[in-house]
Amino acid sequence: MTQSNSVRLGFLIFAAFVSANAQSTDSASREAKMPTSQRGSTIVSSDEQRQIAATFVKEKLAVWQERLKLKDWQISVVMARRSDLKPKTLGATHWDKDKKCASISILDPSDYNLPFRDILNDLELTVVHELVHLDLAALPRSEASRSTEEHAINKIADALLALDRQR
Repeated sequence: MTQSNSVRLGFLIFAAFVSANAQSTDSASREAKMPTSQRGSTIVSSDEQRQIAATFVKEKLAVWQERLKLKDWQISVVMARRSDLKPKTLGATHWDKDKKCASISILDPSDYNLPFRDILNDLELTVVHELVHLDLAALPRSEASRSTEEHAINKIADALLALDRQR
């Protein structure tokens, strides 16, 4: 990684940290405001879960798009079945960095075998992960660096969410 790429990555982490800490609502009050179906205490149908998840993802996309300074991007999110994604992945992003538009595919809740609250947490992690890919789109990419890039993006996304959830 070149020095300028290291500086960009460091700046990304710093900016996300500052932005995450600038938000005023803490996790407990967000949880208390959620419908009980989102808190995992009520069993809902898979259609209801899909609707709740789609609304949740749309809200989280807006929050994280702002935090990561990607508001100038046109980004859509679609639920995808496991068979539509590459093996061992939970999401995918296709983007055009010149047009600043992207489409994010995330695993449909019906393909999870987790409690619904955990599904929502994982969907948010996937959204953040895919947005970090967009933020790093200007960096050179190759198949040789893909594994290293994925590892770094996983760590960044995990760190951003850990910071957000400790508030």
